[in-house]
Amino acid sequence: MNADKEKWLLLIVLSLIWGSSFILIKKSLEHFSPYQVGALRVLIAGIILMPVAVSKYRLFPKKHLKWLLLAAFTGNFIPMFLFPIAETEVSSSIAGIINSMMPIFVIIVGALIWKFETTKRQMAGTLISFTGVCLLAFGGDGEGGTFKLIPILLLLLATLCYAISTTTVKSKLMEVSSTILSAFVFAFVLFLPSVFALSFTGFFTEFSLDKDTMLGLMFVSLLSVFGTGLAMMMNYRLLKVSSPLFASTVTLLMPIVAIAWGILDGEKLSLLQFAGTGVIIAGLIFLRSEPVIKKL
Repeated sequence: MNADKEKWLLLIVLSLIWGSSFILIKKSLEHFSPYQVGALRVLIAGIILMPVAVSKYRLFPKKHLKWLLLAAFTGNFIPMFLFPIAETEVSSSIAGIINSMMPIFVIIVGALIWKFETTKRQMAGTLISFTGVCLLAFGGDGEGGTFKLIPILLLLLATLCYAISTTTVKSKLMEVSSTILSAFVFAFVLFLPSVFALSFTGFFTEFSLDKDTMLGLMFVSLLSVFGTGLAMMMNYRLLKVSSPLFASTVTLLMPIVAIAWGILDGEKLSLLQFAGTGVIIAGLIFLRSEPVIKKL
């Protein structure tokens, strides 16, 4: 498969997986605290990827350790807690919508830190799609149409963290394979921090094998295996065959999936949100040109 087809296939699959993450977070919060959801999400991914990390430990990029730490904590640790905390007060649909600001943050972070330059066509497509995201947001939150400042700021911070991680991986860690990079991040870098975080929540002392706990673990496991471990491998691969800006446009499709799940779960969708969905798709058409990213 050529790179152009592969990047679009990865974009669609990632949109479906990550777009479904917000409803899984919502369902997980019915059984665990937001801090437990975040820590479990990272811990389970680390356990699953541990065999890969151990078998490939000689390939650990020691010379790029500081960049690996930066990418790991900004892309796979801090946001894992910020999203569940925010979703205790806003709907899963709104969480997906706010996350769509990532391409804007990628442009800002890329320009300020990594001196990236993007094509005018890419920027136009991103801005058009973000207009659609704004329409989605103004269309209501599915729980009464009101916004709360603190959770929105937490979601924006999480999205900024994703942008920092994405541009760091593209700039400094492309020599490491997608699978190995994911394994090192979750099994080596973030495993112990997630254990410590989970222990502080009282999870291990309060744990019991009852129906409620098992159901919660099922939702978190799905979130971790697909929305964290597998998705991050695919995301790292997407970064290899495209640009940080193109890879970040997955967050422009995610709200469509997130809202669809929200409707199935009883959240409301307004006509304005339907319009926003159409504008997002229109903006993505502009991104079909081959991305060109170079150093200034």
